[in-house]
Amino acid sequence: MKISILKKLEFLENRFYEIEMILSNKNTIHNKIFFLDLSREYLKISTVVTLFKKWKKNNLNIYNTKKLLKDKEIRFLALEDIQILKKRKKKIEKKIYFSLISSDPKDILNCFIEIRAASGGDESSIFCGDLYRMYVRYSESKNWKIDLIHTHNGEKGGYKEIIFKIIGKKSFGFLKFESGGHRVQRVPKTETQGRIHTSTCIIAVIPELPKDEVIKIENKDLKIDTFRSSGAGGQHVNTTDSAIRITHLPTGISVECQDERSQHKNKAKALNVLQARIQNIISIKKKKELSLKKKNLLGSGARSDRNRTYNFPQNRVTDHRINLTLYKLDKILLGNLDILIEPILREHQAKIFSELSENNK
Repeated sequence: MKISILKKLEFLENRFYEIEMILSNKNTIHNKIFFLDLSREYLKISTVVTLFKKWKKNNLNIYNTKKLLKDKEIRFLALEDIQILKKRKKKIEKKIYFSLISSDPKDILNCFIEIRAASGGDESSIFCGDLYRMYVRYSESKNWKIDLIHTHNGEKGGYKEIIFKIIGKKSFGFLKFESGGHRVQRVPKTETQGRIHTSTCIIAVIPELPKDEVIKIENKDLKIDTFRSSGAGGQHVNTTDSAIRITHLPTGISVECQDERSQHKNKAKALNVLQARIQNIISIKKKKELSLKKKNLLGSGARSDRNRTYNFPQNRVTDHRINLTLYKLDKILLGNLDILIEPILREHQAKIFSELSENNK
């Protein structure tokens, strides 16, 4: 284990005992805010401190067992024990590394997904539909629910834009790195000469924050328009102005919702998405932790602005951020997204851990 990590662990262990002493003081409980803050910190570092104690005890056992190697009668048994202890040491170290990586508290939240057709015309809209169905199937595999918020249908199928909410524990944590450009390479159905076309869709994944964290938007900052819904819905679609468009005047952000028959429900949904968008922009500006988040979440929409390429002729998917290529496009479109998502999450954790090591040298 690196010296920088050991120093970090020793600091946390000392801090753990320090908090323990403060919490045991009867006067501490009288300051409720101070008491709660300390209790949270104590709970947060308790896991890694417990693991560090196990690691030190295991190291002591290795040291003591090595002394037995001088005894010829039990040397063989001592060697076996050392191998077992070394394997245990590696397992403990792995747990320590992941415990040191603080997970984003937003990971447990529901999320909104926006898919927008970018370059490529009708083919881009059709691919938007393919991506939407891919996320629906993935959500079904996780027992998550889908709440459709807004659709703008493409002229030849798919969607020019679609917004939906995924309701399920850790949905944002799993899907947050889907944000960005998604490029498709295939022969469109409308292509008569069999040429491969390249089109792009842009995806934004935004967390749905708890009610107590949602920013308040003044009514004077909103412009609300009503209009008649388009698409499926029977006679009702053509007779009532149930669709809603809300524009946040200070930022210019606009959200439409026409999925519900009730104007009130559409307004509530649109406002929910609007609040999430504004909060997300504020969060990105504050943190700027990753280069992925430094850019506008929706990207430029240009063919060159891509995170992932879906090549149909080769049944290939390439994630350009981690140089991962899989020849399983058919399975991925059926919702088997974990084979792409898990390597990205591991890479993200590795980067955080690397930064942690650098900061503690």
